[in-house]
Amino acid sequence: MNYSEFMKSINKESLLSVYLFVGAEEYLMNEAIESLKERYIDESLEALNYMIIDGKEMKFDNILNACETLPFMSSKKLVVIRDISEIIENEGDDLEGKLSSYVEKLDSYLCLIIMDRSNKLKKTSKLYKGINRLNGIVEFNKLKGKELNIWVENRLKNYKKRISNANLNYFIQETGYSDYTSIKTLYDLENELLKLINYVSNNEIVKEDIDMVLAKTLDTNIFNLLASINKKDSDSALKVFNEMYISNEPVQRILSMIIRQLRLMLGYKLYREKGYSEGETQEKLQVKPYEFKKISKESYNFTEKQLEKILNYILELDIKQKTSSHDEKLALEMLIIKLAYLT
Repeated sequence: MNYSEFMKSINKESLLSVYLFVGAEEYLMNEAIESLKERYIDESLEALNYMIIDGKEMKFDNILNACETLPFMSSKKLVVIRDISEIIENEGDDLEGKLSSYVEKLDSYLCLIIMDRSNKLKKTSKLYKGINRLNGIVEFNKLKGKELNIWVENRLKNYKKRISNANLNYFIQETGYSDYTSIKTLYDLENELLKLINYVSNNEIVKEDIDMVLAKTLDTNIFNLLASINKKDSDSALKVFNEMYISNEPVQRILSMIIRQLRLMLGYKLYREKGYSEGETQEKLQVKPYEFKKISKESYNFTEKQLEKILNYILELDIKQKTSSHDEKLALEMLIIKLAYLT
């Protein structure tokens, strides 16, 4: 089941005795646990009916003792193992075997939440397969689409802030949360939201507020750099590059991202030339919809020959940097100036 389905099971009071929380969004895992506490655990009795097992030094006996103690003046006891992979790494297969057998015979008063925060527990492991047989696997994947929009809107409502659909989508795009290779989580997204909320004095958040508060993502900066090169505006291109450099982006990473975007734009042109549809081209390039939209738009600013020529120049610089002691920053600045005149 997913996060939404699990939250519905809380409201229906149809809990299982054990769940395994997996996935990238620890924020949602903690949110789900808080919802469980609100529904089943009296705040005045929390110390007796809510137990957290944390730290790799924990043994199976610690888990057993926490689970076997009956709830006090409550129908439920909530026990949370914070990172099962960490404990198993320290204790070995013996603990996993014992726990796998134990979770199959838990009493109904117990709700045991086993979190795999480090995402190291394999689907072929005894514990995973055992809990899966009980239908207790809950996947906390990154939010997307309507679910993500609702999540952002709800946080803004808590601070009496409004945002249009267009600006909401723009905000999400600019944070980089939904990027194909992004490791950002809802914790990162919440931090960006709080910065925006604290900056905006009125109730409506507009595009100018987002531009002012949010640092541009690397992808966005690369597109802006390439757009300046295409306009033969070397000053603007150098300004964008130096902003990235000052933000502690390594020169090699900037260079590799420039190469990636150029290859994607060239790939877009070649696939479309061969008769592939927009959808087929996106699938071939293996990028998310919003990034594909950027690539398709920006690729029209370059011809195939321009893209091939730029790529050849950049790849030559990349090889030189890896085989010599040239000043990386200076070399890339010289390349940007050269490319602006080349196009």
